[in-house]
Amino acid sequence: MKVEKLDDNYRPHGRELVRVKTAGHIKELMWIEKRNNQMYIRKISADEYIDLREEPNPDTGEPILHKFKRTENRAENKAGVAKSLALGRDLINTNVTDVSRCRWITLTYAENMQDTKRLYEDFKNFNKRLRYHLNEKYEYIVAMEPQGRGAWHAHMLALFDKKAPYIPNAELADIWGQGFVTVKKLDDVDNVGAYLTAYLGDLDLSEVESGNVEPVTGYHEIKVVDTTDENGKLLQKKYIKGGRLHMYPPKFNIFRYSRGIKKPIVELMSAEKAEKKVRAGTLTFEKTLKLTNNEFQTHINYRYYNSKRELCQDK
Repeated sequence: MKVEKLDDNYRPHGRELVRVKTAGHIKELMWIEKRNNQMYIRKISADEYIDLREEPNPDTGEPILHKFKRTENRAENKAGVAKSLALGRDLINTNVTDVSRCRWITLTYAENMQDTKRLYEDFKNFNKRLRYHLNEKYEYIVAMEPQGRGAWHAHMLALFDKKAPYIPNAELADIWGQGFVTVKKLDDVDNVGAYLTAYLGDLDLSEVESGNVEPVTGYHEIKVVDTTDENGKLLQKKYIKGGRLHMYPPKFNIFRYSRGIKKPIVELMSAEKAEKKVRAGTLTFEKTLKLTNNEFQTHINYRYYNSKRELCQDK
């Protein structure tokens, strides 16, 4: 299947069906022009499949079994990585509707800790101690991130039902007990999911230039992000988009979350109704993909609307 990103966008009209996903202030519209109903692959088990276009085995009359090709790392399974990060982004946007009620906490090891099982156990123990220390109810979404030198650390988004308490770094570091802790506010971020998941997939170019990370092969887009240092001075940092993905082990569970975390709402409706639903928001991103093979062609249109950005502009 050939996938091509088009310069001009195709959009649905009238009664054509559109999938609308609502995740907090963010609404995603996805429209597929036409679907390929000719499915040639039938999954038999977790490891095997048959190709319906093939003739059966002439000796036995049975379909010919094929083995699924297993990837060695998450970078080779781009669809799986994209799905994991999209899930995390949607969960964050669905649950972060007031940034004053949340804190972004990074838990780092003093040592070069590379054991993912220990990572989750250490986080579970930290979370128990933090709940006891704060004596306040909160939900959480936690994401695990690999570093170039092989070490792991955890990013925890703590979500309170009222204004988030002030938590000094040193106090949290004592509760963590494994190394260093930083706490960030998200007051100036209006798409928290996209902002935070960028940490997990993109790679700081300075890490590669310093020699701490193996060179990233193949084409990768470089993005420039404006940020500030501790003194408020404006800085520009460069990141390699998707440059961190090869560091994740196959089938690694990037995100975990507490029971009270809400899921995004997914609806199927006409294009006309979908347009009314996003009218209050600002279009922040759009792309149209053209998919072709020898027998089939279709277009997929994605659009993202941010109702919070519209509200910010009205103030």
